[in-house]
Parts: sequence; C-alpha cells; structure tokens
Amino acid sequence: MSGQTSVNQDTAIRHVLIRGRVQGVGYRAWTERTACERGLGGWVRNRRDGAVEAVFMGETAVVDAMVAACRAGPAAARVDHIEQVVAEPGLLDLCRPNERFSLLPTM
Repeated sequence: MSGQTSVNQDTAIRHVLIRGRVQGVGYRAWTERTACERGLGGWVRNRRDGAVEAVFMGETAVVDAMVAACRAGPAAARVDHIEQVVAEPGLLDLCRPNERFSLLPTM
C-alpha cells in the first residue's frame, strides 16, 4: 500500500483503538464496509484484549468522519472508549497486497 498512495497535506492517517462490546457483533466487517464506501485506505483487526484496532488513511475530513462513525459502530456494538493517534505511513504496510483496505487476522 505504501507505494500505491501518496500522502500529502490533505491526507490524514489515524491509528484507532475501539473498546467496549466490539467483538462478535460484526464490528470489523462494518468498519471494512464503511471505510471502503468512504474511499479510505487502511486496515482493521480484532485484538486479543477484546478491542478492535484500525488504521484509516484518506482526506482529513473523511478520516475524521470515519472516526466519529466508529463511536457508534454497527447496531449490536457498544463502544465505551476510542483512542486515536496520528499514525505513521509505515502502519499501512500491514495491508494485504493489492487491497486498499484490509480485514486482518486477530493480533
């Protein structure tokens, strides 16, 4: 992915950790679908500690809107807390080859 997309002033990359009832409720699939609909790059995965982790890359306003949408998530989810930080482009290297947004295995 790192060679496929250039990062400029209008581009944001955020690393997001979502906690609550976010596993076993379709949160990863919802995140993948919603990010793809918005044209974002990145990835999402479950963590062994019960959280969902994601990286979003795209136009700053679109990334901000995606993080805001993650506060609700799919209907069956209950989001208790979201942490977000500016991410380095190297985190995008976890994307699978030829995928703009990847659903990764649990870490």
